[in-house]
Amino acid sequence: MQATEQLQVWELIMEATLLVQGVMLVLVLASIASWMVIFRKRQMLARADKRAREFEEKFWSGADLSQLYDKVAGSRAGREGLEAIFEAGFREFMRLREDRHVNPETLTNGAQRAMRVALTRELERLENQLSFLATVGSVSPYVGLFGTVWGIMNSFRGLAGAHTATIAMVAPGISEALIATAMGLFAAIPAVVAFNKFSAQVDRLEMHFDNFKEEFAAILDRQARRLREQG
Repeated sequence: MQATEQLQVWELIMEATLLVQGVMLVLVLASIASWMVIFRKRQMLARADKRAREFEEKFWSGADLSQLYDKVAGSRAGREGLEAIFEAGFREFMRLREDRHVNPETLTNGAQRAMRVALTRELERLENQLSFLATVGSVSPYVGLFGTVWGIMNSFRGLAGAHTATIAMVAPGISEALIATAMGLFAAIPAVVAFNKFSAQVDRLEMHFDNFKEEFAAILDRQARRLREQG
């Protein structure tokens, strides 16, 4: 029974008009592309959260900041997340403190600017392709509806020359047209769910990164004031 139903669906797709088939093809491709983005984004955000927690443990373990900076800057794995923010802020801090006449506020503000830029870049990287999921989720139902409307129009237009109109005459056309709507929902629902979930994860990471930035800026401010007192 199930095989017969699958065969009937496939036959309805093959018997649809070229425009409706084109709509179905677009929706299938959009669904495949969105699932590829979903799997990649899921791995990326999970890795970002893991690396952030690992780096924060090292940072708050009492390690010397200069040694931690050398380790991060010389890492071959690439800097991302908290590592990138820390590296940008501490690099700017060390560059500015070479001038012994610079005041502590300038040191702190310079490091904060560098960290803000790094934070913005990290958020852009984490949010990359989320707009694609939002587009698929919002547009796919309407694309499917367009295919359905077009298929139904063709079904009723076929009755123009008929003397007697029955539901049996338009049922196949309406059935094949409704498949386009089903495909639109099939493409849209996972994209919307994934977009909402990933957006929430990015927001949590942004809050995590921003809190670290403020805490690290406070540490650098204390160091800058000690340097001023010693100098």
